[in-house]
Amino acid sequence: MMSQRFIKRVAIGIVFTFLLFFLVSAKSHAATTLSTYENQRIAWSNCSDGFQCGTFTVPVDYANVTADHFTLRVLRRPTSNSARIGTLFVNPGGPGASAMEYAAAATSIVSKAIYEKFDILGFDERGVGQSEPIRCLSDKAEDALLAGDGTVNSKAELAALVASSKSLANACAKATGSRLGHYSTLESAKDMELLRTILGEKKLYFLGKSYGTFLGTLYAALYPTKVGRMVLDGAMDPKESVRNQALYQAKGFEIALDAYLKANKEFTKSAIDKFLTALRKKPMAAGNGRYLTESYAITGIASTLYDNGTGWPDLTSALRGAIKRKNPTELLALSDGYYQRSSNGRYESNQNDISEIISCLDFVDSRTPEQMYADRTYFAKVAPTFGPYLAFSSLSCRYWKAKPQVLKDYSSLATVPPILVIGVTRDPATPYRWAESLHADFTRSTLLTYDGDGHTGHNRGNSCIDSAVDAYLLASTLPAGGSGKKQCSA
Repeated sequence: MMSQRFIKRVAIGIVFTFLLFFLVSAKSHAATTLSTYENQRIAWSNCSDGFQCGTFTVPVDYANVTADHFTLRVLRRPTSNSARIGTLFVNPGGPGASAMEYAAAATSIVSKAIYEKFDILGFDERGVGQSEPIRCLSDKAEDALLAGDGTVNSKAELAALVASSKSLANACAKATGSRLGHYSTLESAKDMELLRTILGEKKLYFLGKSYGTFLGTLYAALYPTKVGRMVLDGAMDPKESVRNQALYQAKGFEIALDAYLKANKEFTKSAIDKFLTALRKKPMAAGNGRYLTESYAITGIASTLYDNGTGWPDLTSALRGAIKRKNPTELLALSDGYYQRSSNGRYESNQNDISEIISCLDFVDSRTPEQMYADRTYFAKVAPTFGPYLAFSSLSCRYWKAKPQVLKDYSSLATVPPILVIGVTRDPATPYRWAESLHADFTRSTLLTYDGDGHTGHNRGNSCIDSAVDAYLLASTLPAGGSGKKQCSA
C-alpha cells in the first residue's frame, strides 16, 4: 500500500525528546454515570523536574458510559505564580502526535511569559502515545506498508492497492476490537471537556497546532460557552471534503517545493521528477538491506517542507547525496525521521497506526476506488509531484469496520468568544485557504496571517506572530485593534 500518511499527519513537524519515563498514577476504575467521571480526582505525581503526571478515565462510548472506559495519561507543568491565569491545554496535531511530549517541551513551545502565568498541560488522546496505544502492524509490516508504490498507473496497481487497504483495515479492526469506532477526534473533544471539569477550570484555554486545530474547533462547536482563549495555528477547515483535503494539500506541498527550488537553483523540478520516476522502476540501495523507494523519497522531501529554516538545507544535502552521488542515506533518514523509525528498525511511537484509525473516523469519503482512480489525472495536473501520491490517501477508510463520528452542525462557532486563527500563506500541510475558512466560521475571530513559508506560524521566530499570541493569551488583546485581520511578514 502507498505510504501517504503525510496528508494526515499534519503535526508541527518537530519531534521533541520525551524524557519522562516514570508515570505514577492512581488506579483507573469504571464509572457508572457521567457524573462519576466528572468527579474524579487526578493523583498527580512528580514525573520529571517541574512536571507532574497522572491519569483519568473516560467512557469509551459517551452514549453508554457504563460499558467500557479508557485510561488517559496527562502531563502538566504547573506554575507557582500568584498571578496564575489558568491551565493552557496544548496539542501538536497529527492526528496521533503526543500532546504529553509536546507539553513536556513547555519552555520551548511557548514564551516564558506564558509558562509563568499558565499551567501547561497535554493529554494523550485515546489510543495515542501513552494512553492505551494501539498498533495495527508489526514493525516489519509497517516497513512494507510505507515502502510500497507511491502512485497508481493501472487497474492492476489499483487492485493491489485495494487489497493492501483492506488488509490494513482488517488489521486495525483486529487490534482494537469493539473499540474501533471510538477513537475519533469528536470523542477526544468530549474527553477534553471532561478533563477541564475534573481540573475545576471555569474556561478552556487552548493552543492547537495543525490537526490540533480540528480538536479545538470540535470542542468550541460542542461547548461554545466554555471557550476561554483559544489559538488555532495551521488551521484545518472542518467542512472540507476528504477529496479536497488531499487535493489542496498536494497543491500546498507542490507550492512549497516550488518555493524551495526558486530559492535554491541547484536542482530543478524536472530533475527531481526524473529521479522519482527512476526510483519507481528501481529503488536505490541504501545499505543494511534497505532501499530508497519512490514512497520513501517523496515522504523525505515532504518532511523538509514543514520548516524552510531547517528543512530546506536538509533537503539540499539529501538531494545532493541521492541524485548527484547516488547515496540515498540522508533522504531515507529524513523519511525515517518523519515516521519515527529508529536505526534498529523499531518505530518509536504508534502515530502511523493511530493516525489512520483517527482519520477514518473523523471524515466521510463516499468515493469508490474507481472514482479515486479517475481523479488521479487531475491531481497530477495541479500537483505533478505530490498529486498522484495523495490521490488515494483515504482508500483504506473505505474498508473500515466502523462508521465515522462526524459533527454535522458548526453553526455554534458563531457564538464563540473571540479567538485567534493563524494561517501561513505558503503552508504545505494546512493551506492558507483553510485558515480563511475557519476564520469565517468563527465569526468573532481574528485571522493572523504569516506571509511566508513552512507549517504553522507561532514559535518559529517571527516576533510579530509571537507577540500577538502572547498578548492574546495573557490579556485577551487581539491584534489589529479587533478589526478581524492582521498580517505579519517574514
